[in-house]
Amino acid sequence: MDRSLYLAMTGARQVLKAQAANSHNLSNASTTGFRAELQNFTSRPVNGPGLASRAYATADSAGIDLRGGQLVATGRSLDVAVDGQGLLAVQREDGGEGYTRAGDLRVGTGGLLETANGHLVLGDDGPIAVPPAEDVEIGRDGTISVLPLGQPANARVVLDRIKLVNPQASELVRAPNGLLALRDGGTSPADAAVTLASGSLESSNVSPAEALVKMVTLARQFELHTRVMKAAEDNDAASTRLMSLQ
Repeated sequence: MDRSLYLAMTGARQVLKAQAANSHNLSNASTTGFRAELQNFTSRPVNGPGLASRAYATADSAGIDLRGGQLVATGRSLDVAVDGQGLLAVQREDGGEGYTRAGDLRVGTGGLLETANGHLVLGDDGPIAVPPAEDVEIGRDGTISVLPLGQPANARVVLDRIKLVNPQASELVRAPNGLLALRDGGTSPADAAVTLASGSLESSNVSPAEALVKMVTLARQFELHTRVMKAAEDNDAASTRLMSLQ
């Protein structure tokens, strides 16, 4: 009885873990540039006395889903979307390097280019400073150019270039602040093949319909585990009654 109860309890706990990840994906279905986290169930043997066929499942992160979302034209010069594979490099709160697909950029109060969440956008030599200008443009290769105040249209100046990277999905994990980061804590080299679509934003790649179906499926799996736990409890009570008759 105790073994079946352990297996059912462990399974229920892992289903809750998978449900939490799925709920997080669903809650970000409308977040610009969000990338869903993938989950897999892995069968693991139960060591100790008993049949070797006994096993339980663990819910493990299978990495980040890097499939693209829908590109939505905004016409805003500081809105950019990665066209195809790739990520924008930004500075994390601890000074390390993080990555995102959210290209809703702005110039902060200190004149530094940042995302809507306040993460500083990185260029060739660190955070990118944008001086007061008539106009700011971001090229397809991430090059940032400005038209200084009071200057003619042909006086445009190139400031910097946004660092664009393209690591493998297996190398990425989600940091607590929502950014992506390399598993080893390092930095990814710039990739000149990554391009941007200016004046556009990319939607989340989470499918609400798929996430809702998965939520129902996981809820049913959790219910099955609780039924097994209840059956183990009933069997224990029946065994106790039989022992009391002796």
